[in-house]
Amino acid sequence: MKKVSKLSLTLASIGVFMIGLAGVLQYKAFEIEDNAVAYETVTMKDSYAGKVEEVNKNVENSVEESNNNTEVVDNATEEVVIEEELEDVKTYEEVNTVPVDPIVFDGLTMGQLADKLNRSLNSTISGKGYLIASYSLQLGIDPYMATAIILHETGCNGTCSSLVRECNNVGGQKGGPSCGGGAYKAYPTLDEGIMGYLDNLYRNYYSYGLTTPEAIGPKYAASTTWASQVNNYIALIKSR
Repeated sequence: MKKVSKLSLTLASIGVFMIGLAGVLQYKAFEIEDNAVAYETVTMKDSYAGKVEEVNKNVENSVEESNNNTEVVDNATEEVVIEEELEDVKTYEEVNTVPVDPIVFDGLTMGQLADKLNRSLNSTISGKGYLIASYSLQLGIDPYMATAIILHETGCNGTCSSLVRECNNVGGQKGGPSCGGGAYKAYPTLDEGIMGYLDNLYRNYYSYGLTTPEAIGPKYAASTTWASQVNNYIALIKSR
């Protein structure tokens, strides 16, 4: 009876020991097999063995790797922005294909031709070079000759005649409404007077093939020197 009691006691002691050992092992560590990552319980005793220091180091490394990843993303973003900005920069060819004013007459642009005529237009008709140039070319008239006839008929190379100043008649044209009761025509405005003169020059001369001072002179004026005087004004206008 005493032998059975001792055996039972021994077995009971072993059982208690095994249960306690299993509890300690379960408390100390466990493993997640799916992710292959081991998690350990850190105790006060472990801190003296450097466990806490190791854990802190792992945390710092994770933060540093995260920061490095952020910098890479930021750099990539900055490169994309720079590439987008470069797309807006014009190429050399694009910069040099900007439209320029075309040549309209005698190797000059419209602005240059108007400036050239204006250098011979004074007094009342000063600054009307652009109107004369543009409307002459629209009708197919030589703008130098058109201006030269104005200068010869009105004296606007210096001071314009009273016919220009009072009745806006720049070509010595006759007709109505009358300028002061005489034979010469009056125009409401200077621009209308210039355009009316050019219309007359085209309609009654150019459309009939009379396109030079020599061809226009006999019909336009009674003076036999009219053509030579107009040619002199043409030369003066070209020289300025």
